[in-house]
Amino acid sequence: MATKAPVERKKTTTPQKNGTANTMTRDLVFDVFRRWGYLQAQLDPLGQYLPAEPFPADIPEDELSSEFAQEARGYYCSTIAAEFMHIPSPERRKWIQERMEQPAPRYDQKRLLSLLIRADIFEQVIQARYLGTKRFSLEGLCGLIPFLDQLFSSSARHGVETCVFGMAHRGRLNVMTNTVGRGAVELFTKFEDVDPRSTLGGGDVKYHLGATGTYTTAEGKKIALHLASNPSHLEVVNPVVVGRARAKQTRIGLGGDKKVLPMVLHGDAAFAGQGMTAETLNLATINGYNVGGTIQVLTNNLLGFTAMPNESNSSRYSTDLAKRLPIPIFHVNAEDIDAVARIAEIAADYRAIFASDVVIDLVGYRKHGHSEVDDPTVTQPRRYALIKDRPAIYQAYAQKIGVDPTAEAKTVQEEFLEAQKQATQASHVPHMAEPPAYWDNYKGGYLPANDDTKTGLSQERVTELVNKLTSYPSDFNIHPKVKALLVQRKEMGEGKRPFDYGMAELVAYASLLEDGTPVRLSGQDSQRGTFNQRHSFYTDTETELRWSPLQHLSDKQGMFEAYNSMLSEAAVLGFEYGYSRDYPETLVLWEAQFGDFSNGAQMVIDQFISAAEAKWHLLSGVVMLLPHGYEGQGPEHSSARMERYLQLCAQDNMIVAQPSNAAQYFHLLRRQALSPYRKPLVVFTPKSMLRHPDAISPIADFSAETFKTVLPEGEVQNAKRLLICSGKIGHNLRVERAKRKDTETGIIFVEQLFPWPEAALQAAIAQHPNVEELVWVQEEPANMGPLTYINPKLRYAAGDIPVRTVTRAAAASPATGSAKAHEIEEKLLIEMAFRQI
Repeated sequence: MATKAPVERKKTTTPQKNGTANTMTRDLVFDVFRRWGYLQAQLDPLGQYLPAEPFPADIPEDELSSEFAQEARGYYCSTIAAEFMHIPSPERRKWIQERMEQPAPRYDQKRLLSLLIRADIFEQVIQARYLGTKRFSLEGLCGLIPFLDQLFSSSARHGVETCVFGMAHRGRLNVMTNTVGRGAVELFTKFEDVDPRSTLGGGDVKYHLGATGTYTTAEGKKIALHLASNPSHLEVVNPVVVGRARAKQTRIGLGGDKKVLPMVLHGDAAFAGQGMTAETLNLATINGYNVGGTIQVLTNNLLGFTAMPNESNSSRYSTDLAKRLPIPIFHVNAEDIDAVARIAEIAADYRAIFASDVVIDLVGYRKHGHSEVDDPTVTQPRRYALIKDRPAIYQAYAQKIGVDPTAEAKTVQEEFLEAQKQATQASHVPHMAEPPAYWDNYKGGYLPANDDTKTGLSQERVTELVNKLTSYPSDFNIHPKVKALLVQRKEMGEGKRPFDYGMAELVAYASLLEDGTPVRLSGQDSQRGTFNQRHSFYTDTETELRWSPLQHLSDKQGMFEAYNSMLSEAAVLGFEYGYSRDYPETLVLWEAQFGDFSNGAQMVIDQFISAAEAKWHLLSGVVMLLPHGYEGQGPEHSSARMERYLQLCAQDNMIVAQPSNAAQYFHLLRRQALSPYRKPLVVFTPKSMLRHPDAISPIADFSAETFKTVLPEGEVQNAKRLLICSGKIGHNLRVERAKRKDTETGIIFVEQLFPWPEAALQAAIAQHPNVEELVWVQEEPANMGPLTYINPKLRYAAGDIPVRTVTRAAAASPATGSAKAHEIEEKLLIEMAFRQI
């Protein structure tokens, strides 16, 4: 849209009689304003907040009053403020100062005005027709719409073809209509709330929903837009957007980062207050997570819900969080529409040239209360006295450029009123956009009672894969301990030694990769594995270069990625969830260092992983690997909080499993990748059980047809008592049974907790027609673990057979930190399990 007039860049020298001195003086003065000019910029349209602050006291007064100071003030203290002198790169600083220190380009002001008219009139029609209905109006920040227009125009010139973005509620409906291009009738239909049957028990409010469309720039170029659905936990969408962008870029291949633009639109209070902001910003340049720069936009109304700026933020700007990173921050008065367009262009250019994040702070106001049902005069009476009689931004801009907007505004109003009229006559909600073609082979909905996905491999194939996994280049200096481990693993493939979990997992990955399925794994220390169990990469002892056999299986294999993530749970899990959304063919796994470290990602789990299909019809096959098991290592290193995941389970929204041996883990991972169903998978993986002699598997077990949801008793015939359990405790019970030489007690492992394997469990019980008692045994306290979830289901499966439970006593903390106390508790637990009542 922007047509720039040819501009000669401002020279940084001023040849005069005393040329050298003047040049030095000019450079010194300009340096002051480059560093501190943002403190005196005119950013708040209402002039209430962000008053000018003095420059540092050690700056000579004559420098601030010189002719050069007046020139510099025009560049750095106007309605644009630039913070960039904290960037270490001289090249990047020079680029920004050259763009700032030149006359402003000329833009197509009529186009800018038309965009403002559509933005403002859209809100006015809703206000008139749906008074008192929440919509999170954009009024006071309608400059966002021309900002996005210019951003996309400039980005398209750099080769951008797709933009994935997320945003808070403020202005979301406006952007969906006027930028993404969803029909106004569709938006108004959501206000009418027709056909409620279509969302009984699910769905979401209109300002959480995503949208897909195509934007045509002023130059006629098209950009595919994908607005991500996101909940009221505003900043939790940030890593999801970046992960989705990374997946789209990976799918394109070389140059993908130039073609796919990620963007996040934030509220000012949320940007400053939510830790997710910092976590996601920190992903920007980390290998495995970088996306060639993300555009970060604040729609800044200088208010939280009812909170003043000094209650939401401890520094001058809510963007100050970003100053710890080497990225530029631009503040712009949102009522100066030409300045808004200019900053959009600079941001797009900078991102394209330097592959860097850019933060843009659009400073405006909020015309109504937080959600249109609030009275903002109760908490900000002075500010709303200023807002009350302020004209719409399009009216002020029209006056500035000397155009009468009346006729165009009337036409736009009639268009939206007609759309609203059609919405009142609609009988159903318009269909959502079709998902991309790469989703054609996958589905959601209810899972089949028996998943017949074939996961077994022949012993010859397993041996072949093991040989590849235990090889490395002849000139690679492998660590002696790893070398010894590889000797043991090679024997597993030869049938001389059973498989442990670590090797079973690698064989699962290798088999998928060799058949063309990509695998992506991330987490804290996940390349080696927290418990020294994985070794997906080897490290050269002399160069510290890393090499992975999983990347050298064949010429046509799928891509293998494994990343040691930064010390974050929320952002990294959100990223991997986002990646899985746009690369469903990939087995995407996130691993917690210890199971309940996932607590730090609870928003991602609650709002996306467990609920996205029900709320937004969005599918994901992301896998969470959560180490779980009681060994006396303290509360955080024991429990993955199984009960929390089971509480979230309903309508086959995800799969929750605890495989009790290595082969079962192998089959579970392969089933997740090969099944046509895309459901999140939560796996409670072992710690001490990684090498437990009862949990290892012979090579023959890898030939089984598929993952077994229940492992029936295989040694005791016609048991009188059946101990039913899941995970590590079952192996401890087997050891105890062998000590007791007990031939009347059977042990059944429930491998998949959700969806509940009712038929498989009933069949396992039916193998013992004379059973007199069922006992549910778990390591976790009575108020934790599967007990509450499993109790009614087990009693139903039992029929007339009595059921009792054995657990630790209910507790406030998941586990003890004393190894001796743990041993006492474990002995008592097992004793109670075998005690006959």
